Amino acid sequence: MDDLEYCSVRREGHVTWVTIERPEVMNALHPMAHAELARVFDAFAADHDAWIAVITGAGDRAFCTGTDLKYMAAHGPVDPPPSGFAGLTSRTDLDKPVVACVNGLALGGGFEIVMACDLVVAAEHAEFGFPEPRVGLAALGGGLHRLARQLPLKRAMDLILTARRVGAAEGERLGFVNRVVPRERLVDETRILLEAMLACAPLALRASKATAMASLDTPSLAEALAREHPAATRMLASDDAREGPRAFAEKRPPRWTGR
Repeated sequence: MDDLEYCSVRREGHVTWVTIERPEVMNALHPMAHAELARVFDAFAADHDAWIAVITGAGDRAFCTGTDLKYMAAHGPVDPPPSGFAGLTSRTDLDKPVVACVNGLALGGGFEIVMACDLVVAAEHAEFGFPEPRVGLAALGGGLHRLARQLPLKRAMDLILTARRVGAAEGERLGFVNRVVPRERLVDETRILLEAMLACAPLALRASKATAMASLDTPSLAEALAREHPAATRMLASDDAREGPRAFAEKRPPRWTGR
């Protein structure tokens, strides 16, 4: 995509790196930025050779500080697209893994992006929170729902009802951050995580994510076990499902194709 102004995209093999490019406003988003990011994630979802996405922010001060409130004050409501904040938070049918590489403040909608990702690598100086109540608003882009599901309820309500910020180390203790790393090691440590993921068959990762996420909406374990998942069906019928055992038997690394 050559016509992007508010975000950038680069490919590293099968990984799509998406960077929010509004550092002058702490990577806050307005309608045009939302629209661009929605197009980017549409393209990622449709690209057979794009197996994993990473989202980060330009600079080292902010990952994303949510809605551009100055734009909102001047122009009115900033409504995200149907796929949600940054074109991501309402994309519940995306079974490809998405990693948050958090390089600074992740507030409001920025925290919602983080909560919508599958894995989170955060720099030591990163901070998270939902400050919306302090300006008369609420985090309605999915963040409140995810926080209440992913954390013990009282821990989640502490963050929700005080609007306080949480540092990266506390985020790791609470469980919504996977790894906390020095600022200068953020990208390198994210790549180490990606290497571990890329060693796995991409369709197996998609089937695993889809199965785990679907189980959250299934009332009982018995129903979850009985439920069929299209991603799992695709995995079992794939060339990669035959390549894995063959590579194991031949004592060599598997050559995944995603087919």
